[in-house]
Amino acid sequence: MKNTSFRARTDRIADHALRLVLAFNLLLFLSFAVVLAMAAAARAQDNACAGKNLIADFARENPKELATIRAEAAATANGDGLLWKIEKDGATPSYLFGTMHLTDPRVVNLPAAAKEAYDASATIVVETTEILDPKASVKAMAERPDLMMFTDGRTLDKLLPADKIDEVRTALARRGIPFSAVSRMKPWMLTSLVAMPACETARRKTGAAFLDLKLAQNAEAQGKHLMGLETVVEQLDAMAGLPLDFHIQGLIETLALGSRLNDVHGTMLTLYREGNIGMIMPMLRSLEPEDSISDDGYATFEQTMIEARNAVMAERAVPILDKGGAFIAVGALHLPGEKGLIELLRARDYRISKVAGSPN
Repeated sequence: MKNTSFRARTDRIADHALRLVLAFNLLLFLSFAVVLAMAAAARAQDNACAGKNLIADFARENPKELATIRAEAAATANGDGLLWKIEKDGATPSYLFGTMHLTDPRVVNLPAAAKEAYDASATIVVETTEILDPKASVKAMAERPDLMMFTDGRTLDKLLPADKIDEVRTALARRGIPFSAVSRMKPWMLTSLVAMPACETARRKTGAAFLDLKLAQNAEAQGKHLMGLETVVEQLDAMAGLPLDFHIQGLIETLALGSRLNDVHGTMLTLYREGNIGMIMPMLRSLEPEDSISDDGYATFEQTMIEARNAVMAERAVPILDKGGAFIAVGALHLPGEKGLIELLRARDYRISKVAGSPN
């Protein structure tokens, strides 16, 4: 049974909100140009992002539950590393690296082992090379406006539960976002906007590159061969295809998190920097309220946003790996698990081992 008093002290953080926030930072780029353009219009906020590490609260107030979380993480296949070496007879070794799509200096400065692998690789692979084009999201929106906006006359005020409309209006107003300006925006787009920490928004507005973009920019500058595994439209299509009710609930709960978003980000950042990727989901699940809504929506989310994309990435990575000498960088949650990239590639007879000196 979950610890009710601890959960109360964390303001009963909702599972949908946590998982969506997690996805936006570890799984996909989303419509980066559109989101940042809107974020620039929002009222200035505290840029410190001084969230606390919730794991410390667990260790102090519920060590038994923390032990359970760590046991589940330990049982997750390939859940304890960020950098992996990929080998196959006849090909130069390649590397697989898990990223966090943030501009935080603690993220964008690669660990020594990862930097060495990057420097030694002739080919650099990211989720999508379209991150180099500031107009990519605008182009995607022009081609498929239905992915990011309601094009059939629906608006958020008609879709939100009646008892939540004022709450959402107020929460957006506190962020300097008029409800009328975003009423036709798909709820997942709005969630991606409000889930971004103020300090992250501020850094990006000054031109700071998030990790994956920095890797791509450096590859171009160094004359390396740059490749992508997906397109922006494919990423947007996957997220937009999830059930609308799931996204509506995610928006409501993300807004309800308020300042607790910084704690969520701080905790994820700590786990990421330690290479404890397999611990992220067990830790977040432990914070679910007793009355959380059905997990059916999240099961669909996991299958669509993680497992299905893993299969596509693995398929497209094969010819790259067969040539050898590649450094493949994708969101860290694509790596672990029985259906993660590492196991999918092992099933194709690649030898994969964690690189000594990388986190964990």
